[in-house]
Amino acid sequence: MAEGVRFSIAAIELFERDVKLRMPFRFGVVTLTESPQAFARVRIRLEDGKEATGAAAELLAPKWFDKNAALTNEDNFDQLRLALKLARDAYLAGGSNTAFGHNRAQYAGQIEAGAKEGLNSLVANYGPALIDRAVLDALCRACNVSFYDAVKANVPGFIPFEGLDLAGFAAGLKESNSIAARHTVGLVDPITAADNSAPVNDGLPETLEDVVSRYGQHYFKLKVGGVIASDLERLGAIASVLDRIERPYYASLDGNEQYEDVEGVAELWTRMKADPRLQRMVKSIIFIEQPIKRQNAFAKSVAKLSAEKPVIIDESDDSLEAFPRAKALGYRGVSSKTCKGLYKSLINRARCEAWGNGYMMSGEDLTIQPGLALQQDLALVSLLGLTHVERNGHHYVNGMASLPEAEQAAFLTAHPDLYERTFGAVRVRIADGVLAIGSLGCKGYASAAVPDWQSMKTLE
Repeated sequence: MAEGVRFSIAAIELFERDVKLRMPFRFGVVTLTESPQAFARVRIRLEDGKEATGAAAELLAPKWFDKNAALTNEDNFDQLRLALKLARDAYLAGGSNTAFGHNRAQYAGQIEAGAKEGLNSLVANYGPALIDRAVLDALCRACNVSFYDAVKANVPGFIPFEGLDLAGFAAGLKESNSIAARHTVGLVDPITAADNSAPVNDGLPETLEDVVSRYGQHYFKLKVGGVIASDLERLGAIASVLDRIERPYYASLDGNEQYEDVEGVAELWTRMKADPRLQRMVKSIIFIEQPIKRQNAFAKSVAKLSAEKPVIIDESDDSLEAFPRAKALGYRGVSSKTCKGLYKSLINRARCEAWGNGYMMSGEDLTIQPGLALQQDLALVSLLGLTHVERNGHHYVNGMASLPEAEQAAFLTAHPDLYERTFGAVRVRIADGVLAIGSLGCKGYASAAVPDWQSMKTLE
């Protein structure tokens, strides 16, 4: 299958279901308490007439893709719904192609169509990001192979890109049976019991102390809010808990575009290094993620700061051209998020490999929910060779508690290493800070179970 399998896309159905958080999650400019989750179900037809169906899911997260303060959360949801509908129409009209070929054929047109509707490129690309995963799931099922084997055997039909031998790169990838979970400490998360003024009391971890005790995690993602004095105080409180961990711990510092310029971030870092409370934490920081507002992120070089700790882009990664632009300004890496596109992740990981010299990719979350979204993201970052990934959906949402019992049971039965049934619901299992993901090597794109489509509503 060196040249990939060609097929047409016969049908694309879009659904959604509501997700309510058990505790608020503040990142950047939003405090999230609820959000819809989008689902795509795609039917493909191979050139020999064989058909297969695949699926994918992703949260319709507000105030990340477009942080315009004039837009409400509902406005943001509608932007992402529109991006999905634009992509659906384009893919259905795409004729016969390979999986990678369908993506490349629609890439420029999707951004252009989105721009005409007032959508930035990050929003516009959300549509193909979801549909591409459902398409690849269907293709894997049609060919009776796993996602891992499909990518390595070039079932998607990779062709050279910017001189990169994507098929050769993919052939050398190797997945793992486990990956460390990097816990997100949101901007309003209680650090200790004394901070927890409105406890949920559902038996699940609420404070950072609880998380460390329950899950044994030693990778963390620390949100900062753009005001140096308050950021230092909060980091000091976090350090008072993390420094009790006996083994080494590691952390990323996530700015979520809260700093205006590189000078502000450099000042925060200088102040952190000088703060006696943060000495161990400073040594634990492995990278700094998108600290600068995207409109200013490419205005100046960040090379001096990146020489101390790698600075990577996340929200600024709005197109395939973004990472090379960032590299020229001293950025040392880029995030992988399935909401930005699995093929973008593969291309950017191949770039890191080709560039050498310490260029890196991180695995990040956007409150990914258990089931299709979680499993497909975990399979992707595992195949890309990442050893830890931000995971936060299990902390802010009560597992699969709101889903039909039969759906919960199906995912638990199909993936007993990844899930457990505790506190009345199926949820992600984290032991000693690690997720077991061996069962994701099943036929299809990382899932041997399917969601209950009847419990959903058609995407509005």
